[in-house]
Amino acid sequence: MSNIPFPRLQPAVEQGPKQILPDLNIRLICPDCKNPVPNIIEEFASGDLVCGDCGLVLGDRIIDTRSEWRTFANDEGDDPSRVGAAADPLLDGSQLDTIISRRDGGSGTARDLNKVHGRANAVKGLTRLIADIAKQLYKRVEEEKLLRGKSTESIIAACIFIACRQENVPRTFKEICAITRVPKKEIGRCFKTLIRTFETNVTTMTSEDLMSRFCSRLHLRMEIQKAALDLTITTKSLGTLEGKSPVSVAAACIYMASCLYNQPQSTKDVSQVTGVSEVTIKNSYKLLYAVREKLLGDKKYGVTMVD
Repeated sequence: MSNIPFPRLQPAVEQGPKQILPDLNIRLICPDCKNPVPNIIEEFASGDLVCGDCGLVLGDRIIDTRSEWRTFANDEGDDPSRVGAAADPLLDGSQLDTIISRRDGGSGTARDLNKVHGRANAVKGLTRLIADIAKQLYKRVEEEKLLRGKSTESIIAACIFIACRQENVPRTFKEICAITRVPKKEIGRCFKTLIRTFETNVTTMTSEDLMSRFCSRLHLRMEIQKAALDLTITTKSLGTLEGKSPVSVAAACIYMASCLYNQPQSTKDVSQVTGVSEVTIKNSYKLLYAVREKLLGDKKYGVTMVD
């Protein structure tokens, strides 16, 4: 696979002449000595490249790559040979750490710039890894000049959605919509374009992926979470809720598991956490209740269920 993050699935047609790159296998050898193991010395004081065996000057005006100034720290403390923060591969060109003030005399321009700068450098609520993956994908979109006409917010939302899927911490479209305030259709359109264009490791979201997070937000005990997970697996094998989305299946199984352990959650609470409508949860639960004997089998889950 290419070293470029998110390479294209189908490489773009090359246009214009190919760029000629330097051959890194070429070695510099003194033409007089012709030593296969050359002793080349860089004399930065004079800016010359000299053969250490015969003294022949092989090049001049070489660039001094050492520290800009001498440090007298005696190997203690920070070396001031280089300044500034580490280079960020997600940004173009030369980089400096910059903070844009929000105050500019009341025009509002600085506030807008600060907002854009902050959005470009931080993705709240996500781990550093997921944020970096989303930024890498967004940079690739900019480089390929993809999704022209789409709002920046829509592209960012789709990048976050893909980054979460790729790192096996999927978020639903509704969750991304709530955070970014971008309509689901817009995120979906950008998502489909990105998946068709770039190589990604996006996995299909399953009900099991959502179970732990939903149960935690509902403050359910671990045994209830395990029961909901078992119900999800059995439901899939029976095909009881075939055609339902993974989120709907997870919501219905969580509701059923909570009833089994006499800690029933209201459909309203489950709906608020999962983003599934109360009607869908109730209808799905009825389908599960109809095949409860097959679902439960010989397993004993708490007490009786709500009819």
